[in-house]
Amino acid sequence: MRKYLEIFLGILTAMGGFVEVGELVFSVNAGAKFGYSLLWIMGLGTIGIIVYGEMAGRVAAVTKQPVFHIIRERTGFVVGLGTLIAANLVSLLTCAAEIGGVALVLKLLLNLPYRALILLGFLLLLLTTWCLPLNWIERVFGLFGLLMIVFIASAIYLHPDWRQVTINFIPNLPQLESRQDYFVYAYFGVALFSSIMLPYETYFYASGAIEDHWEPADINLNRVIVIVGFTLGSALAVGLLLIGAQYLLPARIEPELPGAAVLGPIVTFGKAGLFVALLGMFFAFGGAAIENALTGAYNLAQFLGWPWQKYRKPVGAPRFTLAWVAMFVLALLIIITGVDPVQVVEYSIVFSVVILPLTYLPLLMTASNENLMGPFVNGWFAKTLGWFYLILISIAALCAVPLLIITHGGNG
Repeated sequence: MRKYLEIFLGILTAMGGFVEVGELVFSVNAGAKFGYSLLWIMGLGTIGIIVYGEMAGRVAAVTKQPVFHIIRERTGFVVGLGTLIAANLVSLLTCAAEIGGVALVLKLLLNLPYRALILLGFLLLLLTTWCLPLNWIERVFGLFGLLMIVFIASAIYLHPDWRQVTINFIPNLPQLESRQDYFVYAYFGVALFSSIMLPYETYFYASGAIEDHWEPADINLNRVIVIVGFTLGSALAVGLLLIGAQYLLPARIEPELPGAAVLGPIVTFGKAGLFVALLGMFFAFGGAAIENALTGAYNLAQFLGWPWQKYRKPVGAPRFTLAWVAMFVLALLIIITGVDPVQVVEYSIVFSVVILPLTYLPLLMTASNENLMGPFVNGWFAKTLGWFYLILISIAALCAVPLLIITHGGNG
């Protein structure tokens, strides 16, 4: 019975923690600009994060090695250090954007000055991370993040053309007016793909598996959690895209802030829909901020060989504790300047795709190493999917920055 409860909670927390501010912004904007036509990218990215999430959990359960220990071993100190710096910079920018997103949600709820709410959100997240153990952080923010299901309900209530929805999960290229529009389409495709396959998800997931003392016997549990949890989480992102396509596109509304997404629940469910949507966004963004702050500390500690488990009291792992506190403080200093959190998250997501190959290649090599993994080594199917997605990731990494420049950040 305890095992089934663990699976149930794992699925719900994976689902509730799937959508953060970057994925919300890009999903809604993709629907508002291109209708249903980018749904295939969501399907492709979901399978990819399942493939590498499953590998990360399986490697952690068998070898007890977190991702950044593997990266250092497989790529060497210099390349590993470069990956560490890039990964932590992306996590820092993402954490800053999530704190800004929390403040924007609080502003819609409380109507207080934005900078004061940034400080309030920062303190709430810092104290929560200090006081709660990892499993409770995951459950509280993941489970309350499930309130974002209101976006799925709203999308269904708006009666999408299900035939068109289904067809657009097949790779397609819509008819657009100009070459520049195609560049913008490609930019949103790369950004959506990156937002789903954000590297911090595998860093954090593998670290959590080690914190929870997973053993090889937990590999089936790992597979159920990543397949079901990430698939249902992706359904939340699909609901956001459908709202953009059904409501914002016909009204010619271009969402510039995360709050634009709540127009769908407002139209569908009124004030109750607004409150539930904002509450879900608060916990989703807050959970992502905590995960990125902890991820930065995990990465640094694992690379340098420090004690790092969150289950330790702060005094039991002082350098690890100082690292995640520093991540929060630096993120606060970035967002308190007044920089647009949407722009911050857009840049962090686009640049994150650049480091994806350096993250996933060592993981793929380790999961395919029979000497390390024994009977739990990658089979032919996992290897094929792993290399297929590594090629896609590498192509996306080469295209990300040029597309960002050519399209002026997706603005055409």
